[in-house]
Amino acid sequence: MTGTQYLGGAQSAELNDTFHGIDPRNGSEISTAFHEASPSEIDRAVSIAAGAFDSFRATSIETRAKLLDAIAEEILAQGTALTERASAETGHPMPRCEMERDRAANQSRVFAKLLREGSWCDARIDVADPGRTPIPKPDVRSVMRPIGPIAVYGASNFPIAISVLGSDTVSAFASGCPVVIKGHPAHPGTCEIAAGIAYAAIQKVGLSPEIFSLVQGRSHRVGLELVQHPLLAGAAFTGSLGGGRALFDAANNREVPIPFYAEMGSINPIFLLPGALKERAESIANGFVTSLTMGVGQFCTNPGMVVGLESEGLAKFNQTASAAVESWAPATMLHAGIHEAYESGISEREKSDSLELLAKSSSPADPAKSEAAAYLFTTSHKGLMEDDSTLAELFGPVSTVVKCDARAQLLELAERLEGSLSISVHGTEADLAEYGDLIAVLERKAGRLIFNGYPVGIEVNDSIHHGGPYPATAHAHFTSIGTRSISRFVRPVCYQDWPDAALPEALQNANPQGILRIVNGERTRDAVS
Repeated sequence: MTGTQYLGGAQSAELNDTFHGIDPRNGSEISTAFHEASPSEIDRAVSIAAGAFDSFRATSIETRAKLLDAIAEEILAQGTALTERASAETGHPMPRCEMERDRAANQSRVFAKLLREGSWCDARIDVADPGRTPIPKPDVRSVMRPIGPIAVYGASNFPIAISVLGSDTVSAFASGCPVVIKGHPAHPGTCEIAAGIAYAAIQKVGLSPEIFSLVQGRSHRVGLELVQHPLLAGAAFTGSLGGGRALFDAANNREVPIPFYAEMGSINPIFLLPGALKERAESIANGFVTSLTMGVGQFCTNPGMVVGLESEGLAKFNQTASAAVESWAPATMLHAGIHEAYESGISEREKSDSLELLAKSSSPADPAKSEAAAYLFTTSHKGLMEDDSTLAELFGPVSTVVKCDARAQLLELAERLEGSLSISVHGTEADLAEYGDLIAVLERKAGRLIFNGYPVGIEVNDSIHHGGPYPATAHAHFTSIGTRSISRFVRPVCYQDWPDAALPEALQNANPQGILRIVNGERTRDAVS
C-alpha cells in the first residue's frame, strides 16, 4: 500500500496533503496515508489516457475480451486482501464483500462475452446501387465507435462492484476507452488494491498501462478538475444527487460539454394493490423489511416509500412490518458522514407534523460505531401532499407508508413522484388489469418495474436497466449496470462509399467477426456479396 496516485502505472505523490481510510465501526484511522491528487497529476492522468486512446481503440475485440477475462481472473486470485480491506473501510461484513467481489468478476466476464457476440456495435450496412435513378444510391455503413478517455467516480456503497473495477470501468474498457478513476475517499485502500488488479490484468494481455490511471482525493476539487479537463471525453458517476448534479453541471459548462452519466439514487416506491394486500399482506411486509434493512439500507434502490389503500390488509402490513423493524438490530453505516446525514434526516422526520412513527429498532444504536437504527413512518395522502419532504431520498434503513383513501389518490400520488430507479408493484393479475391507468403512470416514472418483488438486488445481464428519469439519473436513456451500459461510451460513425479494406471489421463485406448486422434492412450474419 503506497497511498500514491497511479498515472498510467507510474506512482506519483506531489502533495503533502494526505488523508486516511477510516474504520466506521470504531472511527479509527487505517494505516497508510493517501495523497491528495495535485492539479498537475490530474492533468497527467487524463493526458496519458488521451495519448493511449488511438492505440487502445485499434485493438481487436478479442484482445479487449481477454483483458476483461483477465480482470475477472485477477480479482478472484487476490484471495482475501481486497475483501478484508473493503470490509475494514466500509463496515460491510465479509460475506457482503465476497458477494461484491464475485459480482465484479462476473460482470467483467459478461462484458467479455458481449464483445465476442458482437451485436453491441450496432453495425448497419446499406449497399450502393449506382444504377438507381434519378440519383445513384451511395454505399452507407455505420457502427458504434469509442469516444475517448472516460472518468469514473466510484460509489461509496459498493467499494468493489461499482468502483475501480466496477461496471463503469469494464464497460469503458470493453468499448475501447481508456479510464481515469477518481477513487472514493471512504475506501482509498480498496481502490489502490483494485488498481493493482487492473494493472496485473493489463500486463497479462500485453496492453499499455497508460489505458488506466487512479487519482485519489477527499476534496471536491479533485473531482471537479477531472471532469473539467479538456481532453476528457465522458464521465460516469454513482452517488448523491448533490454530488452528481455539481459534476453534471461542470461537465455541461465546459467550453466543449461532454456526456456525464450520473446515477444519483431515488426513493423506489412500492405500490400495494388491493388483491395482494388481501391475499398476503404479512409476507409482503416481511419481504419489504428485509429489502429495507439489507446493507443497512445503503442501496440506491432502497424502498423509501410504500403506498396502499387504507384497508384491513394495509393494517396487517403495518403491524407485521412494524414488528420486523423493531426486531432489526442497528448496524454500522459506511462512514461517519453518511451516518450523520441519516441521523439528521431522521430527526427532521420525527419533528414533522405530517408523519407518525410506526416503529423503530428496539435496540439502541451506538453513534460511536456509526450505527443506524431502522425506522418506519406513516402518513396520509393529504399529509404527503402538504409536506412532500418524504419524497426526498434519505439514505439508510427508513421508509414511510402512505395511506390513500381512494383510487384517485393513488393516481395523484403517482403523478407527484419524481423519477425513480425502480418502482415495485405487488398485486394479482386482476389488480394489474384493474389498475392499468396507474401502471401507465408508473411506467413514466421509473427505469425498472418490479412485479411482486423488491428493488434491492440487481441482476447483471443483457436485459437489466439501472436508470430512470431525473433525478434518479442524469440521462434516463442509459443504464449504469448491465451490458447496455457500454452505449454510454460509444457513438455512431457513418462511412459513405468507403473502400472495404479500410472499413472497421464490423462493416467489412466478409463480416470477419461473424456478428449480427442489419444489411439492407434485414438482420443477418451473412457476408455482403
